[in-house]
Amino acid sequence: MSGHSPEILIEARDLSVYFPIYAGSIIKKKIGDIKAVDRISFQIMRGETMGLVGESGSGKTTTGQALLQIDRPTGGRIIFRDREVTHLNKKEIRNLRRRMQMIFQDPFGSLNPRMKIGSIIGEPLIIHNLAQSKTNYRERIMELLALVGLDPSMSERYPHEFSGGQRQRIGVARALAVNPSFIVCDEPVSALDVSIQAQIINLLEDLQERFNLTYLFIAHDLAVVRHISNRIAVMYLGKIVEIASREETYRSPLHPYTRALLSAVPVANPTVEARREHILLQGEVPSPLNPPPGCRFHPRCSEAMPQCTFREPVMKETAPGHFVACHRY
Repeated sequence: MSGHSPEILIEARDLSVYFPIYAGSIIKKKIGDIKAVDRISFQIMRGETMGLVGESGSGKTTTGQALLQIDRPTGGRIIFRDREVTHLNKKEIRNLRRRMQMIFQDPFGSLNPRMKIGSIIGEPLIIHNLAQSKTNYRERIMELLALVGLDPSMSERYPHEFSGGQRQRIGVARALAVNPSFIVCDEPVSALDVSIQAQIINLLEDLQERFNLTYLFIAHDLAVVRHISNRIAVMYLGKIVEIASREETYRSPLHPYTRALLSAVPVANPTVEARREHILLQGEVPSPLNPPPGCRFHPRCSEAMPQCTFREPVMKETAPGHFVACHRY
């Protein structure tokens, strides 16, 4: 084999994030846990984009926030650049944030309406002592605005003076301010018009190439992930059920849930679209407070077998780099 194997930038091993649930008005009693993320493992290589897809409530955002230590893991380990970062103290987490950032879903809610956008973008520079002088601080803000395709003269304006797409560009500039190597993009285009979505995705791809960034790109829409991801992980009710390259995911999806998600993605050719099978998922996603035994997907799966109801499937590699957790493989 020629060349060297890709370097793992960040890895989750048996990662769990549980949120305790309490009942009682005077004496609070713990009645259970919401298993938002339940023993998942994956690796993201330096310079790649890993897409993470699944319906609302599948645990995607919590996974991203756990990697950044916004939600502290209940169990398992996170290894970032060969260093265990699962149990850091506040100061160590702050230092870690220089290397890892997040672009939020809602470009309207994630910017402080009372701050000018120059101050919003410049705030991380102050927090991490990255500006040597006032002039240096101002120059960096101008540079960041230009980087994301906004006019640097806009730095004195407030968030409400910008469109949704422009606000998301401001969010991208803020994430880039500290020169991170890893960015969690949490549904960064789902609140935007389709015409603007492509512009933001193109911007993220250009920045990735320019700065060798690594992304975890969270989305519920497989069509969006198709354009930007190198590999795709599919998540259902706190579990990862399939991981494969983008090509493999679209060409030969193995898990019934992945196939159902893909069947919902419209195809541009009307003749092909008319002939295609559409898989309608029965019922709602069960509660993460009380997930079904065995395979979590079995109550909604048209291919479920008896063992799916009591035995949890393990992740198997069915072809190089293609992993699936399903009793059929």
